[in-house]
Amino acid sequence: MSGRIIAIGDIHGHAKALAALIELVRPRQNDMLVTVGDYVDRGPDTKGVLDQLIELQRRSRLIPLMGNHEEMMLGAREGRSDFAFWMKFGGDAALDSYGPGKATSNIPREHWEFLRGLPLYYETDKHFFAHANYAPNQPWSQQSAQVLLWLDLGDLPVRHYSGKTAIVGHTPQKDGKVLDLGYLKCIDTSCGHSGLLTALDVTTGRIWQVTEDGREV
Repeated sequence: MSGRIIAIGDIHGHAKALAALIELVRPRQNDMLVTVGDYVDRGPDTKGVLDQLIELQRRSRLIPLMGNHEEMMLGAREGRSDFAFWMKFGGDAALDSYGPGKATSNIPREHWEFLRGLPLYYETDKHFFAHANYAPNQPWSQQSAQVLLWLDLGDLPVRHYSGKTAIVGHTPQKDGKVLDLGYLKCIDTSCGHSGLLTALDVTTGRIWQVTEDGREV
């Protein structure tokens, strides 16, 4: 019997929400979890979120994707982007979770290695997973990082020519509901903006949701 494929939306430093959601979903050994990025920034416990994801990766089939906030965090440390830019978009809260001083040197090597290893996308026979968006007429392997990580859904793309269903985050759905266009589903339900954290079984359509403080909805 094949396992479930369960996608989890943007977490933004809300470790209690992630722990509660995993408890609800109760992943089994043959399940696959795909997290669509934005684990860090804004919320109170970036450290706790990354600790949980690293542990999940050790004991389950976790596919953690890169989000634009992880790209900003890595860029601020490695000199590829401006540190103040990261701070403007919630990096200060991320650093606070590692202790006093607001220094990237407080972040353990294990966390940096995890972040550097995040892929930009993942695909199965029927689904494509990315953080933000996609170019409908380009092969998945040729999609630009700018589109995959940064392009919001202001102008909704059409169905990808492959016919696969896209599962994305990044564009907060302020009503707390999954945006479901059939060929595209956005599971960012505004966790980090006083909203909900969502998990979606991409085969059955079942949805689990919790508040930022971990209460089931």
